[in-house]
Amino acid sequence: MEQIICTVDVVLLTLQDDSLKVALLKRTHAPYQGLLALPGGYIHQGEDSDARDAALRVLRDKANIHAPYLEQLATFTGQARDPRGWSISVSYYALVSAQVIEAAAHPDVHLVDVDRYQQLPFDHQHILNTAVQRLRSKSQYSSLPCYLAGDTFTLPQLQRVYEVLMGEAINKVSFRRKMTEMDMLEVAGGKPEAHGAHRPAQLYQLKPAFRQHLRLLERGF
Repeated sequence: MEQIICTVDVVLLTLQDDSLKVALLKRTHAPYQGLLALPGGYIHQGEDSDARDAALRVLRDKANIHAPYLEQLATFTGQARDPRGWSISVSYYALVSAQVIEAAAHPDVHLVDVDRYQQLPFDHQHILNTAVQRLRSKSQYSSLPCYLAGDTFTLPQLQRVYEVLMGEAINKVSFRRKMTEMDMLEVAGGKPEAHGAHRPAQLYQLKPAFRQHLRLLERGF
């Protein structure tokens, strides 16, 4: 009886130069050896307590990344998605700031614009598109974009992250009103960041209660 292949795949997203990018790795083994693909791997029965644990291990081992936010995306299955046979992929998406990617300094990680079509192996293009759609949809009414802003950020920096993901400008007053309504930010302990010729802009960070869990709005922006 043919054994079903069971893997995890992770869509690792970051924001760099006002562009949403995905981290891809060059495959070292067949099938599709040498092609860029999403970080992924087999679930290790004796090592991983669950699929999420496997996804965290894949990010750590293959990209030297510890993601502050990891969410299960979907399960992708079928005979046609993997030439080795019938397979199941439990897929996740992770959000990190560009500073986290830079600090990891992994030589095999390639950051690629999500809007640039890639000939990704397996069904990785479909998985990527699904993750990007999920992120952009949730950005309308949640704290999700904060995980792309870094540990600390100014309100204008955070507003820009929301604008890039939503693809439209946001009124400054409306944005600040929504941030107050969500009650998820606190003043960071570091020094304020210089802001042109004006007084330094205040640095903020997510409150501890929201660093692992989303904050949702009743109404979107």
